[in-house]
Amino acid sequence: MDPEVLTRYLPLYGQAALVTLQISLLGTVLALAVGLAGALLRHARTPVLSQLVAAYVEVARNTPLIVQLFFIYFGLPKAGLVLSATTSAVLGLGFLGGAYMTEALRSGLESVGRIQFESATSLGMRPVQVMRRVVVPQALSRCMPALVANVVFLVKETSVVSVVALPDLVFRAKELIGREYNTPEALALLVAFYLLLLLPVSLLGRWLEGRLRHAEFGN
Repeated sequence: MDPEVLTRYLPLYGQAALVTLQISLLGTVLALAVGLAGALLRHARTPVLSQLVAAYVEVARNTPLIVQLFFIYFGLPKAGLVLSATTSAVLGLGFLGGAYMTEALRSGLESVGRIQFESATSLGMRPVQVMRRVVVPQALSRCMPALVANVVFLVKETSVVSVVALPDLVFRAKELIGREYNTPEALALLVAFYLLLLLPVSLLGRWLEGRLRHAEFGN
């Protein structure tokens, strides 16, 4: 492995890592928002909306992200809706991730006993207050491992957004391998930069899980 090549590639991978990080952050925020809305609708068991959310979850989880990206980036323009590569990637991650977040958050909500909702209501709290102050905090602490796993999954799934010509880490690695044939150096940096992105997420998730459990049990 050539140190000179590694040094020369570092700035290029740094730029690509910023693109991957941006897509990951925006996609994760969108996925969490979609997931929370979907989980609340399924938890409430609203007849039509709950069934629509369930159908969305099945469609999103049973189709590859690359197919979803092709549909968004290449298919929607046929209907007159042209989106940039970045927007398409964020929407794709949000669509796929939202389904996984929906199920993770729903399982967390359903793990909180109904009696806690009824007890809080009997104390004069409104349903919205009960959800915000009693149910949701407990649900988050219980489903935090699943949420963190989903975030890690979404960051790894950014490896396919290069199909819409986004200059992310995988795009940069393929470009350099095809142009200069320095495969070991290109792949080594690809692995190293993904580790730099994913390890902090895992550590932060463990810390949040501990904090939320501490808050739930009070000590």
